[in-house]
Amino acid sequence: MSARREPDQTPPTDVSPTGAPPAQTSPDPRSQQGDRLTTAQGLRVDDTDHSLKAGPRGPVLLEDHHLREKITHFDHERIPERVVHARGAAAHGVFTAYGNASAITKAGFLATEGQETEVFTRFSTVVGSRGSADTVRDVRGFSTKFYTEEGTYDLVANVIPVFFIQDAIKFPDLIHAVKPHPDREIPQAQSAHDTFWDFASRHTETQHTTIWFMSGRGIPASYRTVEGFGVHTFRMENAEGKTSLVKIHWKPVAGVHSMVWEEAQLAQGADPDFHRRDLADAIEHGAFPEWELGLQVMPDSEDEMFMGIDLLDPTKLVPEELCPVQKVGRLVLNANPTNYFAETEQVAFHPGHLVPGIQVTNDPLLQGRLFSYLDTQITRLGGPNFAQLPINRTHAPVNDMLRDGMHQTAIHEGLGTYLPNTLAGGLPTASPAAPGVFVTLPKPVAGDKVRENPLSFGDHFTQPRMFWNSLSPIEQAHTAAAYVFELGKCYEQSVRDHQLRALAKIDADLCARVAAGLGVPVPDGESGDASPGAGEGLGAGDADGVTRTAAISEVKDDPGPIIGRVIGVFADDGSDEEELSVLRTALKAEQADLKVIASHLGTLGVQPVERTPVTARSIEFDAVVLADGLAASPLAAHPRTRSILEEAFRHGKAIVAWGDGVEVLDAYGIDTSAEGVLTDTELTPDLTQGLVRAVGLHRAWERLAALDAAGTQAW
Repeated sequence: MSARREPDQTPPTDVSPTGAPPAQTSPDPRSQQGDRLTTAQGLRVDDTDHSLKAGPRGPVLLEDHHLREKITHFDHERIPERVVHARGAAAHGVFTAYGNASAITKAGFLATEGQETEVFTRFSTVVGSRGSADTVRDVRGFSTKFYTEEGTYDLVANVIPVFFIQDAIKFPDLIHAVKPHPDREIPQAQSAHDTFWDFASRHTETQHTTIWFMSGRGIPASYRTVEGFGVHTFRMENAEGKTSLVKIHWKPVAGVHSMVWEEAQLAQGADPDFHRRDLADAIEHGAFPEWELGLQVMPDSEDEMFMGIDLLDPTKLVPEELCPVQKVGRLVLNANPTNYFAETEQVAFHPGHLVPGIQVTNDPLLQGRLFSYLDTQITRLGGPNFAQLPINRTHAPVNDMLRDGMHQTAIHEGLGTYLPNTLAGGLPTASPAAPGVFVTLPKPVAGDKVRENPLSFGDHFTQPRMFWNSLSPIEQAHTAAAYVFELGKCYEQSVRDHQLRALAKIDADLCARVAAGLGVPVPDGESGDASPGAGEGLGAGDADGVTRTAAISEVKDDPGPIIGRVIGVFADDGSDEEELSVLRTALKAEQADLKVIASHLGTLGVQPVERTPVTARSIEFDAVVLADGLAASPLAAHPRTRSILEEAFRHGKAIVAWGDGVEVLDAYGIDTSAEGVLTDTELTPDLTQGLVRAVGLHRAWERLAALDAAGTQAW
């Protein structure tokens, strides 16, 4: 099948025989004309891939009119929903510092042991509109607003530690490529289309982030089980003035867990609000999601490198084997929003919302975000006074001398709206010597004004290779299958070929698997039009021979906690309600939730019935249990019961049965000898403990591997 073609519209030539632009007596009514990239004013542009910086490693310059025009226009493309991260869910909570960060930063909310800080955290997908589904394959946002005594601090994080691009000037291009095609406005909330993979295959710096969200990290099981990353390197300063370069992590107490692809697709149809419902329900039931805040602390060296890794490159991570994550505090989300619009929709994050002890670096992606986030709120929230909205209002005293503007709600008094003044008694004061003042650290800046990257930004494949090598075999199969699905949705063979060439530079076996899945040969040769500098061996990120890192795989040997997990129990009128009570008590001790599925609503004795086969679906359960007394019931004969069991088996979930519940498994061909399928003649403590352990491992990984090897796994 070939891509749909528009009627031929040959643009007029943009060059006269003399080489100058042709003269025009009146503007051409067509919005886009000519072959040369220009500004909105028609000025030809020499480079749209790099911000103007003071030297290759210097800060981005405010005079970069092209950067500002490009990002300003992008920020204001849509109103009122966010251009990106439109689909979100949020919760209130509290952050408690361990106190061991005082050697790293003087930020009070981190440095003081036992210091509690109110927070508001918003999770979100990136690509889809507000009405899209939660469980699409995507990178996700994980942003937290700390209402500290020193001012508001925003940690604007993602659930993947690296980003698609190295320079913010490319962000509009990235999002234009991944958003629905502009002619038909489809596909919604998906990267499985030509424009995204055309961009990704030709800008090979994207390959690291791309392989992360092609893995299970792109379809998390819940917001409660995502890891968070600050992505950029920040500079932290302690009370003695010593500085360090730091990467920020959120480690989920419940562990990192994902969906399998079929499960994610079922959720999109059965419950497109799956993640936001899961988060709200867990908090409502008292199973509060928790994360530990961790820091990777590295020397603030002159070259801003760490063991061969350029810390200003947002497409690179630092393996935890080289720099362990130091846990410095705990986040607990314990209250749902009262009003979605007033809180979740109107919350405004900005990486420039800093506190003393935390400062930015010259990372060119971060530098552009410092402009973009503030700029976009002005349109989205109707003017410059968005900080006065209750959800954005700081908990620290404010005397900013800002006045008027749209949606001004403060009533300002006095005449001293400037400094210095005498009419207001010289207040407010601004002095770098005052305690608690944010003072920008003096750092030398020098260099020619250039649009280019440092040489160390040039390696685009070593760390994606490290990621691939760090996955377990079943996770590799999952990831390869994701590439097959995504590229299989592309119409243009040239797009598939370019991406396969990029995969070949990551790993030959990965490329071969994806090509085989697509039914095409592995392309010969190398792509000749990848982005400049897409080489290898420059700031490679495999210092000290680290070619794999244990922090990447979610397959673990030891089970984690099962707080907030949901266990579906098939039971009916012939089942023993006392056994159900025993199981419910055991799961409640683990802070897991039991939901009874019966042939009718109401109760089984005193046990409430929450689901029937018609309203239940496998996606909402982390494990499925069949009680005794089912074999002759209408519940066992219901076709939806069979589909739930078969899906749970295919998805590697724990399946437990006792008594004649085992007969139901046998009747539907569920292999009771398979990993994660536990049976007994009666409900015993060993059976209950086995269920808790199996859920704590998240999936029966060997079962998934066996299904994949047999060709029966529905990736």
